[in-house]
Amino acid sequence: MRESHGVTRQQPLTAARRRAEQLRDVIRQHDYRYYVVDRPTISDTAYDRLFEELARLEAAYPELITPDSPTQRVAGAPLPAFPAIEHLAPMLSLESVTDADDVRRFDERIHASVRGRTVRYVLEPKFDGLSLEVVYRDGVLLRASTRGDGERGEGVTENVKTIRSVPLRLRGNSVPRLLAVRGEAIMRLDDFRALNERLERDGQPPFANPRNAAAGSIRQLDPRITAQRRLDVFFYDILHMERGPRLADDMRLLQALPAWGLHASPNTRVCSSVDKVVQYHREMERRRDSLEYEIDGIVLKVNDLDLRARLQMTARHPRWALAFKFAPREQETTIEDIVVQVGRSGVLTPVAVLRPVQIGGVTVTRATLHNRDEIARKDLRVGDVVRVIRAGDVIPEIVEHVPARRAHRHRPYIMPARCPECHTSIVQERPFDHCPNGLACPAQLKRTIHHFGSRDALDIRGLGPETVDALVSEGLVRSVADLFTLTHDDLMQVERFADVSATNLLKAIDRARQTPLWRFLHALGIPSVGTRTARDLAEHFGTLDRIQSADEAELMAVPGIGPTVARDVAAFFRRAVNRRVIESCRRRGVRMSRTSVTRRGPLAGKTVVFTGGLESMTREDAEERARARGALTARSVSAETDLVVAGTDPGSKYAKACALGVRVIDEGQFQRLIGAHG
Repeated sequence: MRESHGVTRQQPLTAARRRAEQLRDVIRQHDYRYYVVDRPTISDTAYDRLFEELARLEAAYPELITPDSPTQRVAGAPLPAFPAIEHLAPMLSLESVTDADDVRRFDERIHASVRGRTVRYVLEPKFDGLSLEVVYRDGVLLRASTRGDGERGEGVTENVKTIRSVPLRLRGNSVPRLLAVRGEAIMRLDDFRALNERLERDGQPPFANPRNAAAGSIRQLDPRITAQRRLDVFFYDILHMERGPRLADDMRLLQALPAWGLHASPNTRVCSSVDKVVQYHREMERRRDSLEYEIDGIVLKVNDLDLRARLQMTARHPRWALAFKFAPREQETTIEDIVVQVGRSGVLTPVAVLRPVQIGGVTVTRATLHNRDEIARKDLRVGDVVRVIRAGDVIPEIVEHVPARRAHRHRPYIMPARCPECHTSIVQERPFDHCPNGLACPAQLKRTIHHFGSRDALDIRGLGPETVDALVSEGLVRSVADLFTLTHDDLMQVERFADVSATNLLKAIDRARQTPLWRFLHALGIPSVGTRTARDLAEHFGTLDRIQSADEAELMAVPGIGPTVARDVAAFFRRAVNRRVIESCRRRGVRMSRTSVTRRGPLAGKTVVFTGGLESMTREDAEERARARGALTARSVSAETDLVVAGTDPGSKYAKACALGVRVIDEGQFQRLIGAHG
């Protein structure tokens, strides 16, 4: 019997293999019931127990891991770029119409081409997402790519593998030897709202609509980010098939997809008249608001696949299909005012204040105008009557102004020359106007303070957006440095605080006075400086004083820092107001620990991966200690990994390390390596 970091080989390999196969089959069945037919038969807890048992078994017997195992959805290392993938068959776009008369003309052309034969149409919702080709060989997912130009697209296989509704292995006995299916990647509305809330809390720009969110998530070079965003895929067409069942019509095709475990729309229908097509279109438009995802119309396709072959296609569109789009959700209203908002980064965004109007069941009172170029392009002015739509049925957007119904219009709107909050002269950067006053601009203060205390910055627990709003509104905090002067009596003046919450926040602020240099750099909100760049700067220069005095050439000497980042960093520290805020933090007790890196020792130059729970330190602390001893840290295991530190419940990274022959140690051995006993 061999033990390996809490996982024990307690049964013969044959029995373990049999149990692993059984678990994989059961988990795939439950995935199918949950994601494809929407009829789960076990609780999430029971499902998790099955998954954990399989993970433990594969950790003890790495030789049992298969590429299509449910445990292998874990995202791998970031990609340097997306490869170009040539599709097995062209992925054509559809001709789109918005008028029922155009549908009737389409139907007339079809009947004229097939000379009296009965024509039946398959009707289905038109999903508003990102089109994908997913290829299976012998039932196992081989690759996935975006539509691209229709002939070739971006290879996004690792990202698509993280989507739970995309099976890694197909079901059933009639699986084709080679199958290329077309689907639409979408983000459901609840997940879209949750993602945007998270982005805004982190000081990042939100997505305009679910389609952009789905496309942006699929195109992440780091599959771990895609894995964190809940995506779904609806499959609706077979692009290419070899040695598969004979399918005479599209409805049989749509029935074969879920039989193979592929998620297809439940809202399909067959009809043989244009009146029924129009009726279905109206029905789906009425149901649109009750769906969990965005649709922007319906698709009608000739059902008979032989007829499709006869009808063929144009250079851009198939002649046998049509997209019948919904009319945009729009209304006319009046611009009553144009105001300017200032974000954390200092960008000024003009916003139209609208006479309240109902669009798709939502009262719209404001719409972003983006920047001065957008205002000029659409020639928008206060007092104009404008057409407003909800872009992606989520974000209000002004499409155009309606030609003036009176003799005179207001003068063209001009962006302010000074920040509306701190009155600093505005800097124009291409189409954007920017307030350069940094940490001293009141309009940027709230978001700046929230970012300053966020998890990847100084990690001040309890300093959420509502707390920041209250502290700023009460005049207790006018700069990030003021956080370090707060007292218990100050906080008790604020309505939301009680004795315990005030004490806890002050303790968290006090802990933040001692911080690694890289965290303080990231907390400052320097343009272009995220956590990775902050670490690189801290490790290269060692002290904040050296970073502040570095010129652009010296900054570009840091590996991974190019001219844009160097220019942004140098410009930030040249501003006297930023230097004053930093000095205020220091006077109030903030001390940045020097990031010293040991170039000798057992970890120097090694790539280290941590997996599982650690008892004596957080994952972030462990990674920091490893880097201080010359190691490179990574979040995934590969052939280039030198060492894996396995804590409790190590999961698939441990299993992959065993399969690749990578050295694995436990937490105690890691502490001895870094010389930190206890």
